Amino acid sequence: MGSDKEHGSAPRGSLRLAPNCVELEEQKAKLPRQFVNFTFYSARPEWRMLAEDEKQRCKDEFVSTVLKFHPPLLIHSYSTIGLRTHVDFMIWRIGYELDPMQEMTSQLNHTGMAKYLEATQSFLSMTKRSMYIDKDNPEHAEDRLHIVPGKSDYLFVYPFVKTREWYSRTADQRQEMMDEHIRIGSKYRSVKLHTTYSFGLDDQEFVVAFETDNPADFLDLVQELR
Repeated sequence: MGSDKEHGSAPRGSLRLAPNCVELEEQKAKLPRQFVNFTFYSARPEWRMLAEDEKQRCKDEFVSTVLKFHPPLLIHSYSTIGLRTHVDFMIWRIGYELDPMQEMTSQLNHTGMAKYLEATQSFLSMTKRSMYIDKDNPEHAEDRLHIVPGKSDYLFVYPFVKTREWYSRTADQRQEMMDEHIRIGSKYRSVKLHTTYSFGLDDQEFVVAFETDNPADFLDLVQELR
């Protein structure tokens, strides 16, 4: 059996130096990140006046166009009909590049349904590392660092900006408040939190999305956090 030295590692009993700050930053920079986009759509009144067969044709074309982009994008859709007055559905897209998102939007704008839709809001953000995986890919196994999005019935999307007062606090004060939030959040196991970052990419600083099968648990969580 060859020695440790022959295999390129430190000899037994020796100390290995920890990587310096530059090396840590380089390692961090190499971590793959993902773009995350939440786009909300509202149907114009003219849509409700269409004949049923024309509606179905438009919907089939729209869905077919969306499916063309899975992969490379992870795509999930949610209905908001009856829940919000200014939006009817939302598309959640996740990918390693922005080009597929833009191309997908461009092609959707050329469908017959586009003339009856209006994009009311769109939030763009990024992950700090590659965190989302595709449940349809057998090579992707869910673990502590990687999650399968869209597994719950409900998704609550919340863009926000922290105040100047937050950034004027000391690091210890901010950490204490974050620890309290984490402690409260850990009590609600049925609610899964997704935190993404928008600094310089969009008007907000963060977009957090909460997945759950129990809206009542999410209500209680937010009330306790407040």
